[in-house]
Amino acid sequence: MSEGWKSIDRAELEAVDWAGLKHNYGTAEDVPELLRRCAGSDPDDAEDAAFDLLNHLYHQGGWVCPAATAALPFVLRLAAAPQVTPRRTLLELVGRLAADAGMVEARFLDPHWSATWERHLPDVLALLADPQPEIRRAAADVIGACADPGDDALPALLSRWHAESDPVTRLDLVLALGNAVRRGPVGALSDEAAAPSDEAATPSYEAAALLDSLLAAPEPQLRLAAVLALGDGPRASAAASAEGRLEIALGALRDPSVELWQRTSAGECGARGMHQWTASLFDDASPAFALGLMADHPDEEQRVGGLEQAARVLSRWRSPADALLPGVVARLDDPATEVRYRAAELLACLGPAATAHADAVAALLDDTAVRATRGGETVAEAAVWALARMDDPRCLPRLTEHVAGTRPGFASVGAYYGSSANSFHHPTLPALHEVLVRLPDHAEALLPGVCDRLSPTEDIRLLGRLGEVLAAWGPAAEPAVPRLLDLLADDERWPAAATALAGIGRAGRAGREALLARSRTGGPDAELAAWAYWRVGGDPGPALDVLGPAATDEDRATHTALSRLADLGPHAAGYADRLRELAAAEDDWGRTQAAHALWAVTGGDTETAVPALMETVRKLPTGTYLPAMLPAVRHLARMGEAAVPAARLLQDLPADDRRVHYFGGWRGFTEDESIRMAVDELLAGCSGA
Repeated sequence: MSEGWKSIDRAELEAVDWAGLKHNYGTAEDVPELLRRCAGSDPDDAEDAAFDLLNHLYHQGGWVCPAATAALPFVLRLAAAPQVTPRRTLLELVGRLAADAGMVEARFLDPHWSATWERHLPDVLALLADPQPEIRRAAADVIGACADPGDDALPALLSRWHAESDPVTRLDLVLALGNAVRRGPVGALSDEAAAPSDEAATPSYEAAALLDSLLAAPEPQLRLAAVLALGDGPRASAAASAEGRLEIALGALRDPSVELWQRTSAGECGARGMHQWTASLFDDASPAFALGLMADHPDEEQRVGGLEQAARVLSRWRSPADALLPGVVARLDDPATEVRYRAAELLACLGPAATAHADAVAALLDDTAVRATRGGETVAEAAVWALARMDDPRCLPRLTEHVAGTRPGFASVGAYYGSSANSFHHPTLPALHEVLVRLPDHAEALLPGVCDRLSPTEDIRLLGRLGEVLAAWGPAAEPAVPRLLDLLADDERWPAAATALAGIGRAGRAGREALLARSRTGGPDAELAAWAYWRVGGDPGPALDVLGPAATDEDRATHTALSRLADLGPHAAGYADRLRELAAAEDDWGRTQAAHALWAVTGGDTETAVPALMETVRKLPTGTYLPAMLPAVRHLARMGEAAVPAARLLQDLPADDRRVHYFGGWRGFTEDESIRMAVDELLAGCSGA
């Protein structure tokens, strides 16, 4: 029996009905064995068991399960045993559970957790005096993360502070003190504790006074820890001005001692991680924090971090662009590959707003330095993308090489990232076809290369994406029609040709019969064939036979089918009643495209269409953006005076400084541009009403 396992009361452990408790992977009957392995003499197996225990009891959070409550006392006993190898991992589990307990809805919190936590919090506080600094830090981090530090937390933290000499542990203690002051029974400072007096000499007052005093500590990271501990609430404002907090933060973040945070339990990150953490205190539209981090620095990580924060600000606000652009452009000739790449990528995100710096970007077209990432993007590719976004023809020779496959680079599949205020900007490039679709004005130069790839021997997915490119270019892609007609005879590759011909229009009329035949097969792409047949000049009847049921059948209708039916206009008037029903759907996409289709097939039924479309965009003025909103606004812009209520709803959007977007990365910038252009068109169309 291991020494660590002796800390467990076996009778108490066996008294728990583990099989009757649940964790994230089902019954908790495996928990006792995992606890035993955590205490084992094999360090690797013990760590594996601790990780499995964390995964079983916490997984991705959002639920404090019954098994977690039952396991808490045993986990803490193991964490207190010096012989147990994964003590930090076990305390990480406790910290995550304690933090979640303060955030999850009541129905996701085991009803016995709070009482169990209160009973065993002294076990956590006792670890503040552990001989191992990393355990003291982890214990402080648990208190810093928990929603209810308890009555005894502040005295224990203050006692440890006065005894602690390890500079890293002191950082974790400051953060824990900040949490304990803000939360729990001792967290809310009373009026008496707001000013010194005999009665006010409480732990709350002492801790608050300590945090205030640390804003002037000689050690820059202690000053930063105090800023983070105080947060951005009224208490922080009373302790130091916004300018003072900014000065402290920038001074510490750019100091070499910032690396101390890598060894903290709360941070475990270097300069860039601390940039991101601290940025949450400076979330307004001011570029001051990012500008401070963009100043020159000998450390490459610092320069990368500066661009990260510039991107973070620019992805949320529009106005800082003028202030931040010079600093971004200055990094285009940085000695570090990653810095040059990120500067060019960020200029690509800004696109039209950065056209004045196209010459500086073009100087990187031959910079083939490769990022140290799985994708291995080059600086040159970022420059090509930036020039494409600026509609600068100097990108065309390189893009032609990429299309031909003679120059590697650009992914074949686009990447999508979620968007949130605290997320990193993802400095990724679009897929090649996503670059090409944005260049219809340069179709003549790019078409020969694209046409050369339109071969039955090419990859089906590649052909599909090239078909999307040609469709986006529309009539400008007419020279590709002969190649596309050849592809219509290929049973696997014809959908790419149909997509392209539908976008090109009547110039592809020679493909009508082939498309009509494809539409009658009843296969998964029959709707595409019917729509393309109509778009190239086919008769409405055969197209309607396929598209009408596809768009209005309850089990089959999709927003794509509805959009295609709208193209038939009055020929589809017989489906008006069904479209009215669909225009009342809760689904944003379905409602939006049904409302537009109704307007199109009835020759202008705005009585139903406009309210339905306004329902889709009603949250847009609050900064909430969903992808269905863009087509909804575009549809409204075509409806003339009937859309005046929508124009009134959205009239303030052009002056709103917030970027409006759903996805992160470069898409966040292009989404914002697109929705603003659509709103401008809507407002212009209603300006005389």
